[in-house]
Amino acid sequence: MSEYLSVAFLWKFIKFCIVGATGVVVDFGITYVCKEYIKIPKYISNAIGFTFATSTNYFFNRIWTFHSQDPEIFTEYFLFFFVSIVGLGINTLVLWFFVDKYKKNFYLSKLYAIGVASIWNFLANAFITFA
Repeated sequence: MSEYLSVAFLWKFIKFCIVGATGVVVDFGITYVCKEYIKIPKYISNAIGFTFATSTNYFFNRIWTFHSQDPEIFTEYFLFFFVSIVGLGINTLVLWFFVDKYKKNFYLSKLYAIGVASIWNFLANAFITFA
């Protein structure tokens, strides 16, 4: 258990967050274009942005955060993507909760939803995908 509370584990989390920040830019950018310019409904736009960000995050996390050498890259990618789909469910639930239930700003709510889903994504990827 102490291995997971180590400086190395904390550093992985920090790297995961840095990669995640680039994913936020991709996610927000794609979501914004889809919602505001293409006029795709907000939750579908959210899913599209999240999917693009997930794909870029996989490659950065594989190489930089977790230093994966797994030759089964497609299996690893699909595991990462599955974890992210669960994260998308968490993300969408939190987004729905704040936007539809409490009438909060969509983009501020999305930022909070990303934070909540990121905790799930890191732990699941550290213990499952890149274990």
